[in-house]
Amino acid sequence: MVVAMVVFAAIRELPMRDPDAFIPGYIRFPAIVLGAIALDVVPRLVWRCRTSISSVPQVWRDIMRERWPRSHWVFAIGGVTAWYVCYAAFRNLKSMAPFINGKNWDDEFARLDRELWFGHDPATVMHHLFGTGWAAHFFSAVYFIWIALVPVSIAIALVWTRHTRAGSWYVTALAFDWLLGAAVYIMFPSVGPIYMERNGNTAGAADFSSLPDTYNTALADSMWDERVAVWADRFGAHTLQTIAAFPSLHTGIMVTICLMVTYFRLAKWIRVTAWVFLGLTVIATLYLGWHFFIDVIGGAAVGSVTVWLAAMVTGNHVGLRPQLDTTDHDLTPSTSAPR
Repeated sequence: MVVAMVVFAAIRELPMRDPDAFIPGYIRFPAIVLGAIALDVVPRLVWRCRTSISSVPQVWRDIMRERWPRSHWVFAIGGVTAWYVCYAAFRNLKSMAPFINGKNWDDEFARLDRELWFGHDPATVMHHLFGTGWAAHFFSAVYFIWIALVPVSIAIALVWTRHTRAGSWYVTALAFDWLLGAAVYIMFPSVGPIYMERNGNTAGAADFSSLPDTYNTALADSMWDERVAVWADRFGAHTLQTIAAFPSLHTGIMVTICLMVTYFRLAKWIRVTAWVFLGLTVIATLYLGWHFFIDVIGGAAVGSVTVWLAAMVTGNHVGLRPQLDTTDHDLTPSTSAPR
């Protein structure tokens, strides 16, 4: 991904930027990991020292030896570094997509959606089904919960779990989501239903003006402003444009998460919650206009394929069948049970 980013930047004369201008990713992601480490260590320290404050130094050393041997430091830091490199390359490639391929596929996707939905527009159907009041705020919240879910899940996979085979499988699968997503963004550039009118597309889409103002509205407007600024002056804008609809990686990554928690055989309530949230995410992306229905189908395909690819390259398979490797030699004796 980094090589592709550098090559496209050179050929198309495009800038390469840190994807997070407000809190740079190289600060944000390590901060998430360090915060997760604190949540892993501090409650144990408080509990074990509740009757003896003088034992804090020794208990701290014991917990660090138990929970954070050198091997797990290497795993966590290496994992978050690799993840950030993939994330930064993905965001840059996503920004470059419309400059690399000038074809816009929104009209074709909108027509295909209506064929799949028997002449109806998916977003319009959602608006009639759920209304345009409380539902807009609810699905906006779902969308923003997803945004927080990904970095938190990375922290869980790299910090809280002691089953490094599971953690590496999950993080690698998400990196493959970014990889395939970026490739398809470049092959089929589109902006999604909510931006079709602003982008000058002729096929038409649902009317989103009837939805109340939400955090989603502010996000959509800010993303369009960034796109306009980048188109006007790609170097002077000092930002990236982040609009790309096909495939829906909101759907793709949730499919990856659902399959992962199923393969890991996590608690039933976790599996049920994951699949329910996948359904809500699909509805939210259609209702709010971020994606076409065909984007959802494409995202589900990407999210499924990446789980299999990641299983193959991390050793979590029997033949060609994904299966978690429970013989994790990186685990310390006291924490060898997979969880």
